[in-house]
Amino acid sequence: MSELSTDDILNGYINGIFPMAESDGTIYWYSPNPRAIIPIDTFKPPKSLRPVINKNYFEIRVNSNFEGVMRGCSGPRAKEEGTWISENIIASYTALHHMGYAHSVEAYRENRLVGGLYGVAINGVFFGESMFTVESNASKVAFYYLIQILRLNQFVLLDTQFINDNVLRYGAIEIPRNEYLDLLEKALKEKRRFDARVITKVAGDSAAARG
Repeated sequence: MSELSTDDILNGYINGIFPMAESDGTIYWYSPNPRAIIPIDTFKPPKSLRPVINKNYFEIRVNSNFEGVMRGCSGPRAKEEGTWISENIIASYTALHHMGYAHSVEAYRENRLVGGLYGVAINGVFFGESMFTVESNASKVAFYYLIQILRLNQFVLLDTQFINDNVLRYGAIEIPRNEYLDLLEKALKEKRRFDARVITKVAGDSAAARG
């Protein structure tokens, strides 16, 4: 399969599978067992990150440059060959973004995009896809704000697909696929909205704590 539609992606997520591209552009669908998730309620930023957050070292924007985040995530990485984020995937997820399903959280320094993440929100589930950083702590701060958005909008499930060293640092755990599918079914019944306006509240709380 080399073509990928927005309906394909949404139906895949709803049924517990997600797409990745091979180097030749062929799209394959995955349903890992076990599945990795990040518990939304128990995440705590590391102490070393708190000064960076409190000092507003990065400007955080939401959905300001979705395609730019995807292209940042598709760039070469150490210890990895190629990328699973093909041009087809970028086009399809950018279309999902315009439909209101796909979202990005972005970190800026001096008006330059230096890190961020993206994923897809369907009812009470946020399906995290990828993140990137070109400046230390940028993606970590973006993830911190993602968690605040999910908490304040009462999301139920944060899917992160595969376990690896990167997601482990954010508190990812593995659960059996059947358990994941049960959680997914329940979370999809919860009507939620990815409302980024809560970023203002988070920033205000941080300012009050500093004062």
